[in-house]
Order: sequence, then structure tokens, then C-alpha cells
Amino acid sequence: MDQRTEIDWTSCKGHGLCAELLPDHITLDEWGYPMTGGSPVPMGTVKRARRAAADCPALALKLTARRPT
Repeated sequence: MDQRTEIDWTSCKGHGLCAELLPDHITLDEWGYPMTGGSPVPMGTVKRARRAAADCPALALKLTARRPT
């Protein structure tokens, strides 16, 4: 199973902390909102992704497990 980040757009306020904690996986658009690209989180980055989700001030970032198709 791979891990992916998901963003709750109704909760996200564009603080940008997720991009600071996961710079290889999350970038910010021109308004400061995160973009993930939908790719799985690399295995070596899952721990940091969990921290980013837990530390999100708006609790808008989620880490979900998905089965590869």
C-alpha cells in the first residue's frame, strides 16, 4: 500500500507549513496554497509526511493509504 497526501480545500488556509516540511513532495502555488501532484509519498518520507499532517495549523493535510492499481 502506498501513502498519499490529501488536502481538505475547505479547511486549508494556505499557511505553507506542509511545503516547508515536505519540500520534495509539496509545492505552493502563487497564492500560497499547496500542490501535491497526486504522487505517492516516498517510503523514506512517510514519517515527515505524518508530522506535516499532524502539524498543519488548519488540520487540512491528511495522509491516506491506498492500494496500488
